[in-house]
Amino acid sequence: MSVYRDVWEHSIGDPESFWGEAAKQIDWYREPTVVLDRTKDPIFKWFSDGEMNTCFNALDRHVANGLGESTALIYDSPVSQSKATYSYRELLDQVARFAGVLRDLGVQKGDRVVIYMPMIPQAVVAMLACARLGAVHSVVFGGFAAHELALRIEDAKPKVVVTASCGIEVNRVIEYKPLIDAALEESAHKPSHCVVFQRPEVSAGMMQGRDIDWAGAMQSAEPAPCVPLNATDPLYILYTSGTTGRPKGVVRDNGGHAVALRWSMTNIYDTNAGEVFWAASDVGWVVGHSYIVYAPLLAGATTVMYEGKPVGTPDAGAYWRVIAEYGVKTLFTAPTGFRAIKREDPQGRLLDKYDLSSLRYLFLAGERLDPETYSWASSLLGVPVIDHWWQTETGWPIAANHMGLDPMPAKPGSPTVPVAGFDVRIFDETGEQVSPGAEGLIMIRTPLPPGCMSEVWGDKDKFYDAYLSHTPGYYLTGDGGHFDDDGYLFVMGRVDDVINVAGHRLSTGEIEEILAAHPDVAECAVIGVSDELKGQVPRGLVVLKAGVTRANDEISEELVKRVRDQLGAVVSLRRVDVIGALPKTRSGKVLRKNMRSIADGIDIPVPSTIDNPAILEDLRAVLESQ
Repeated sequence: MSVYRDVWEHSIGDPESFWGEAAKQIDWYREPTVVLDRTKDPIFKWFSDGEMNTCFNALDRHVANGLGESTALIYDSPVSQSKATYSYRELLDQVARFAGVLRDLGVQKGDRVVIYMPMIPQAVVAMLACARLGAVHSVVFGGFAAHELALRIEDAKPKVVVTASCGIEVNRVIEYKPLIDAALEESAHKPSHCVVFQRPEVSAGMMQGRDIDWAGAMQSAEPAPCVPLNATDPLYILYTSGTTGRPKGVVRDNGGHAVALRWSMTNIYDTNAGEVFWAASDVGWVVGHSYIVYAPLLAGATTVMYEGKPVGTPDAGAYWRVIAEYGVKTLFTAPTGFRAIKREDPQGRLLDKYDLSSLRYLFLAGERLDPETYSWASSLLGVPVIDHWWQTETGWPIAANHMGLDPMPAKPGSPTVPVAGFDVRIFDETGEQVSPGAEGLIMIRTPLPPGCMSEVWGDKDKFYDAYLSHTPGYYLTGDGGHFDDDGYLFVMGRVDDVINVAGHRLSTGEIEEILAAHPDVAECAVIGVSDELKGQVPRGLVVLKAGVTRANDEISEELVKRVRDQLGAVVSLRRVDVIGALPKTRSGKVLRKNMRSIADGIDIPVPSTIDNPAILEDLRAVLESQ
């Protein structure tokens, strides 16, 4: 641990010199002289007087340095039975042309562009084209329903929306354009144009004057050059669920983001120029932003974009086929994917069909890695399985095993140690720092390293109020955990009302708002319960209004459908139980923690402040049933 310890201590003790050196790995139009601007503590700025462009660093500089014919992007889509490969030169041409399309539609530096697309190369092109112009992209996951899309459009106020005619889920085609049209109808903000990429599976209807055909616009577009940007200018907005139910727009800057991701590729993921990196995620999530699009390209590596599933496209050997076909060195995905593979092929027999000699590492993140999945993946693949932990807000790992710097022995259940720049501490509820072994709130001492969120979009006070006000000088992660005596961090899960469904962060409060709006519901609660495949899934509990005579099953089905229609299938709410009353304290607080524990088969003390213990006991039979 000595090499790691020296690097980490340097990053904490002298962040200016550490990150100033790391900043030399990217190209600047104007090199920064101020590495860390501390003038507005606790809101810090990185490389505040530097000038650069993220797209230039991801594409143009590699072409200029002789990597133009190297493979930048591999697209593999078993759901559409199509594949494509783009060199750095070819990807640069596509990006520059689409930047020209956006420019001709009036998009300029600082304008927002909402991108609602499936896992196709055009999504990457659109993101990088925005970065090229200095426009701020906001990618919305294609699984979100129209209402959720409308909320994000209304908040970001984009000049243009970019979409495709459809997405494909295994054997089901989902038309995107009706969702876009419904969202734009609902939103008070009306973008001037909607650019539509027509896929062969569906031809979307177009609104004259507003909607622009991608292919036609690309034919006539002139390539646009990179726009020099301040390092602190925003690169993107990515919305994340919070406890209030209303999405928060996490803002990422350009300079710090590029420096941090470039550093991470070498030192954490041990992936360099010319090597193949595959993040089996979606561009709608932070993993897709950081490690499908930006980080591999910043490093000059080859990134794999996979439009498929770990199972069912066509079988549980899908991941092995992709690794073998493209020579993947590093795979990064969520534990849910491996649990699905294990369930379909517990002996791993499909692995025998493929040559996985290129694979060196399996990185897992996005949710808790259970020891059983860790052990199964380790024994099956025979390569290091690296559990690491990070958040949408940080944009890159908080804790990890640094495979390109100083690999350490793994401990199942731990993402190993804090990453350079992250000064992680554990505090109890009184605000006192605790000793190794003691559970508490995971906090990070400020300044946060480069690459972390810089603000909440449209709410200048929200960043401080939500993350920095809890304990002065520290960032509140919202997770609980502890350090062991060897300095390994163990993350035990959220301490607020946010749940993690297959790596997707969802707000129970947002689901509760939908349930409570049903005319027959008097009050409700949503809890996250353990699930063998997805890690957690939401479970709804509702109390009906007096005088309701309709069948409980009928109401439950309506409630599940409401949530699916308004939030999308990604929520995975399959069950809403009608109960007589919610267990509460005498002050009226719903005992969600106790309900979660009962559902997960964990005994915890019943609080002495409970109003009616019999209600909790009556609920036990409901919660313990599957």
